[in-house]
Amino acid sequence: MNLRSFLVPLAIIFILLTSISCAPEVAVKTPSPRVLLTPAADTDGQVRILLYYDMEGISGQKILRSIDFGNEAYFPAQEWLTNDVNAVVDGLFAGGADSVEVVDAHGSFNPEPDILLDKMDSRAAMLYRDEQFGPYVDLLEEGQYDAIVALCMHSRTGGGGFGSHTVNLGTDWILNDMSINESELLAYSWGRAGVPLILVTGDDKLGEQLSWMNWLEYVTVKVAKGQDDAELRPFEEVHEEMRAAAERAVRNIPGSSAVKLSEPIKAQLRVVKPADLSALEGLPGIDYQDQTVTFQAANFQEAYDGIRAFMEIAHDGYWEILQNIALSQEDGGETFLQWKDEMLAAWIAQESGGEENTAPAEDPAEDAEDSPPRKYFGSQ
Repeated sequence: MNLRSFLVPLAIIFILLTSISCAPEVAVKTPSPRVLLTPAADTDGQVRILLYYDMEGISGQKILRSIDFGNEAYFPAQEWLTNDVNAVVDGLFAGGADSVEVVDAHGSFNPEPDILLDKMDSRAAMLYRDEQFGPYVDLLEEGQYDAIVALCMHSRTGGGGFGSHTVNLGTDWILNDMSINESELLAYSWGRAGVPLILVTGDDKLGEQLSWMNWLEYVTVKVAKGQDDAELRPFEEVHEEMRAAAERAVRNIPGSSAVKLSEPIKAQLRVVKPADLSALEGLPGIDYQDQTVTFQAANFQEAYDGIRAFMEIAHDGYWEILQNIALSQEDGGETFLQWKDEMLAAWIAQESGGEENTAPAEDPAEDAEDSPPRKYFGSQ
């Protein structure tokens, strides 16, 4: 065998081995945590908008306690809220909306809506129900609305914005490994029916968190300087931007996207003070570690219900604070004993045959004819 006949096959083998060892790695495609969808088709020729409002993201407001009913700062905040809503409603109708319904998503403990109904744009209607309902999930109905908007919103727990939290204080909602805010919660909920979120207003931190929604109209009403401080923008300037953004948002509904979470959903609730999940420590069948509980849900509703259930446990931290306050008061011992007596009475009634054996102090039926049926408008 001559040298050439020996080297040629050897060179071929060397080239093949080199090409194999130097071949680029094949990227493993991981599933997207969410999917974007074309909005559901308009079947009735009417453009119907559902408008949610919160209060932390009001323009002109940088007093955190103004979100709480009964606080002195709350009452002027109602005026600011109403003005923000009216500016957007005006823009929505200018953009071609045929109807706008307004729903309370705040929960200030006011038995009435936070918005001033007598000053709200008369073209919009407050949404009521005969029974209590969860505004994030219980209004879902295919074909009922063409788009939703969310006003005066705030960033997520740990998001660094003004009044930042998710649903309750100290609770962080994590879906498919994404820590989400309440605006995204609305988008994922309504995405199940193909309804897009088209407009949001709030502080700069929330705007950053929603920047992935490239179709979304967003109006920054203030620059957050912390949980309880912000740099405000002029009313007139903000309201003019709101009107223009609302008009554009309606006209761009066909170019917007509905968004859904990929299923099954990895759902987590992580908490920080004042919430507390330590009661879950060591419970069999519960995936809990370091103030975080994790579970798998088949769909959005199951994930939502599961997190809300775990939030009830997280509220233990709230009640501990309340107990300590009660005991520190001058008559706190009496208040604490009254609370225990009420629990004892409820237990005795149940063990004695159920609540049907105990009559209420006053019969509500006596006044039923004089008072109208209670109406529920959202988060109370």
